[in-house]
Amino acid sequence: MSRWGLTIPLIGVPLLEHADIIRALPGLGYTDVWSAETNGTDAFTPLALAAAWEPTLRLGTAIVPVYTRGPALIAMSAASMEAAAPGRFVLGLGASSPVIVGNWNGIPFEQPYRRTRDVLRTTKAALAGQRVDGEFDTFTIKRFKLEQAPAAPPMIVLAALRPQMLRLAGTEADGAILNWLASYDVGQCVEAVDNADAEIVARIFVCPTEDAEFARNLGRMLISTYLTVPAYAAFHDWLGRGEQLKPMQDAWAAGDRAGAAAAVPDDVVDDLVLHGSPQSCREQVQAYVDAGVRTPVLALMPTPDGPATLDLLRNLGPEA
Repeated sequence: MSRWGLTIPLIGVPLLEHADIIRALPGLGYTDVWSAETNGTDAFTPLALAAAWEPTLRLGTAIVPVYTRGPALIAMSAASMEAAAPGRFVLGLGASSPVIVGNWNGIPFEQPYRRTRDVLRTTKAALAGQRVDGEFDTFTIKRFKLEQAPAAPPMIVLAALRPQMLRLAGTEADGAILNWLASYDVGQCVEAVDNADAEIVARIFVCPTEDAEFARNLGRMLISTYLTVPAYAAFHDWLGRGEQLKPMQDAWAAGDRAGAAAAVPDDVVDDLVLHGSPQSCREQVQAYVDAGVRTPVLALMPTPDGPATLDLLRNLGPEA
């Protein structure tokens, strides 16, 4: 049986008002909560609260950028989460993007594959209780050792978009986090991971409304913002969606943000942003599971009715 996750915090719901929601999730069929780190909450605080509020949910970061914290700090934060929720924490790492790393944090976004690989290796070693000491391609660490390493190191999964990073996720990490893809794209990614035991997590954007125009307009805006990032653009080229997205890319490059959003075809929006009734959305999420995703993680988008409610979460859950 697959797991069933939810991205927290929910849009429009203050962080402290998540307590009752988090406590209710297991009874609605949810097994996981995964945090996102962009320009809202950090990756760890919502999970630390969730660990205190509810003792059974698995807690994952999707993702912690490998540039914005040093490897030692990432290892310390992961060890702290594992201590707070033994056996229930998964560390998701990823390169993030030039906007988040460079524009917002003032850190050069260089050699993303090597940086991710180096942070993965050093964090794995530290969490296993080893002393980390040496020169890596993208940094040097001198004699770092966790004061109290976890008795059992947490799983580490990598945000991965293309073959090289997907292979790394399958060979050196415990699995991959997929993002911004259709259910029929999953097989290509799983094949690149090439590890039948790997955990495959997918963040799936869901707008549970039957107002298709509302969902598509919101989806176009998000797609034009995200898929113009070079790594995502290359990902969709690899998936075979490059020609469909070329008018969007051209408009964005010309500085026409509204034109870029308008250029996203309806069928692309419908593939990447699930919408319809909660039952329809749940069935569409199940298609990802059928294609090889072990942990679908719903990223709920705003609807005309406002923030998500427990009734809506119940209707989107696997046991509805």
